[in-house]
Amino acid sequence: MRVKICGITNPEQGKAIASLGATALGFICVTKSPRYVSLAQIREIVKVIPQKIDKIGVFANATQEQIAEVVAATGLTGVQLHGDESPQFCGSLRQILGNIEIIKAFRVSTPESLSMTLTYTNYVDTLLLDAYHPHLLGGTGKTLNWEILTEFRPHLPWFLAGGLTPENIKSALTLLQPHGIDLSSGVERSPGDKDLDRVALLFSQL
Repeated sequence: MRVKICGITNPEQGKAIASLGATALGFICVTKSPRYVSLAQIREIVKVIPQKIDKIGVFANATQEQIAEVVAATGLTGVQLHGDESPQFCGSLRQILGNIEIIKAFRVSTPESLSMTLTYTNYVDTLLLDAYHPHLLGGTGKTLNWEILTEFRPHLPWFLAGGLTPENIKSALTLLQPHGIDLSSGVERSPGDKDLDRVALLFSQL
């Protein structure tokens, strides 16, 4: 199973989290986020982590040109779209980025909101289900209602996100079978400052 730790801001923490077992690290490219990192910061972190680790940039309503520029400048292996990007936007971005993984995030509040994922399956590589918040795009610490996901069987791999912690991850994975999990605030001391003890605790539960 893929394990993505998102909101990495520090090279030493990124390196340590990779060594603890993370398969992917996420970098927030949304300037208004408290976990935002610049191109230079991403490059510094990418420099010290193993090549096999997936390096995912998180964007929200950025232009295709902006996304492509960040990918080219930093060596990202994937992009996660957390805004209102349409299936058509994702499809044309895929043409621009080539083999770069495209992950589309959805903020799920009802079973009906899951149906929106179906319109994206031909245009992206991976889905990510996060908790709904009326104002925040992610990293909210809110848990989504896992019960509404028990019948979720998309044709694509998917990440479970939203309020996951070392304490609740076993319960989540007993109920659901995602292809990956994505944590941010659940393993932090403060936004962007990861707690390596909590990261280690997470891996002890998997």
